[in-house]
Amino acid sequence: MIEVKGLRFTYPGSKEPALKGLDFSIAKGEIFGFLGPSGAGKSTTQKILIGVLKQYEGQVNVMGKQLRNVKSEYYEKIGVAFEFPNFYNRFTALENLSLFRSLYSGPTEEPKRLLSMVELEKYADTKVSDFSKGMKMRLNLCRALLNKPDILFLDEPTSGLDPVNAKTIKDMILDMKAAGKTILMTTHNMKAAEEICDRVAFIVDGGISLIDAPRELKVRRGKRRVSVEYREEQQLECVTFELDGIGSNELFHKLLAEKKIETMHTQEASLEDIFIEVTGRSLG
Repeated sequence: MIEVKGLRFTYPGSKEPALKGLDFSIAKGEIFGFLGPSGAGKSTTQKILIGVLKQYEGQVNVMGKQLRNVKSEYYEKIGVAFEFPNFYNRFTALENLSLFRSLYSGPTEEPKRLLSMVELEKYADTKVSDFSKGMKMRLNLCRALLNKPDILFLDEPTSGLDPVNAKTIKDMILDMKAAGKTILMTTHNMKAAEEICDRVAFIVDGGISLIDAPRELKVRRGKRRVSVEYREEQQLECVTFELDGIGSNELFHKLLAEKKIETMHTQEASLEDIFIEVTGRSLG
């Protein structure tokens, strides 16, 4: 769905390029995450892919067409949800969605159905000025889905949300993947990326350091050990075993048979640990 080769971009008046030759591709039905700190180049890449920034160098093909050659019909096929939603505050949620819906010439979703999907149906007639940030973020996703897009561009989709609202958004994103949508998500929220992305790209200072599936990264770069916690006379004890040969480890089997095991987990690295190791940068 998206193929990028040698993508470079320099903002007017800047001597340093914001993007320094990016190469990546995104398959149909894939959730692809761009991970990096503020100023890394995530938003610049996204703005190029949605057609906001034009004067780039390199090749950008979306849905089989060179992006430089696409016309207004391109926007009938993509959905965009920015981190900071912009709505008409004096309009209700339903009025906002109905207005944006009217801008499309192709098939569209029923606004009330979208509001129901994000549990905002009872606020359909509430002015957006009375919405919390979490409600606006959910309404923002509704707006991005109005035109039944093939590709979704999501910028920090769980930013500032409480755990319940964040889970609602993540579940919706996974539902969209199941429906065949292709999703590019920019974020610095490593936990959200671990949970929903098929692959992630680490981007720092305008360059991509690594692209892979979160699980593969965590397993490959983690320690091949398993940690077992158990109770011994009300005292919590912890023993670590090497994974290699654990099937024939007598002490491991004895613990499982004789002790009350409280936790047992492998010591894979977190995505944030891997990011810092690979890029030498934190997400701050």
